[in-house]
Amino acid sequence: MSSSILDIRNVTKTFGGLKAVNDVSFSVAPGEFLGIAGPNGSGKSTLFNVLTRIPFGPTSGEVHFNGQRIDRMAPHRIAGLGLTRTFQKDVEFPDLTALETVSLAARYGRGMAAEALDRAAAEQLDLVEFNPDRARLPTTELSVYERKQLMIASALIMDPAVLMLDEPASGLTRPEIAALDRLLSKINAAGVTVLLIEHVLSLLLSVSQRLIVLNQGGLLAEGDPQDVIRDPGVIEAYLGGRAA
Repeated sequence: MSSSILDIRNVTKTFGGLKAVNDVSFSVAPGEFLGIAGPNGSGKSTLFNVLTRIPFGPTSGEVHFNGQRIDRMAPHRIAGLGLTRTFQKDVEFPDLTALETVSLAARYGRGMAAEALDRAAAEQLDLVEFNPDRARLPTTELSVYERKQLMIASALIMDPAVLMLDEPASGLTRPEIAALDRLLSKINAAGVTVLLIEHVLSLLLSVSQRLIVLNQGGLLAEGDPQDVIRDPGVIEAYLGGRAA
């Protein structure tokens, strides 16, 4: 494996006496698709918060991106370097169309000239296979899957080297999950490193080259996805059963 694009070193995040992330360390290679699993409350989203400093950084530990330490940087600087994320809550600005929503992300992330915004937004919507006939509809009129596409396009327009996705399959039907699977694989094949938090295990196993599992804030298991899901500790903590 080549040198890492993202290094997480002994990262901890505490809230009073609670360690939401507890001494977590791992590295991500350029172009890798890394899956992140774990039960509710295991620290997955908090880890994403810490890595991007949205809305807070780590209590201790270090985060390095492309060899540069970023855990003390402002969030907009981290995004500008090429580390972007989505959130569990879908992007929705009721007064904006889908095209305007993605354009807004471009204005924030890349400082593009006004005349280039719509063109760049349309290109990203096309990349995520968004129906162009619906691009000028208000976001409130979009389907759940369309809002997922919009959210991903809004992150991609910032030209990330690493894209971090937080439960994008939530609320989707099986056909929509299959479409998301193809979309995420296409994004990764285009050279974008992807970190995916997901509870839909079939999707996680389909797209991930490597899987890590968090439990109670700590790193429980790491490795080949098929091996990890057979780990007795993972079966007990994440899948909710006990190993035989």
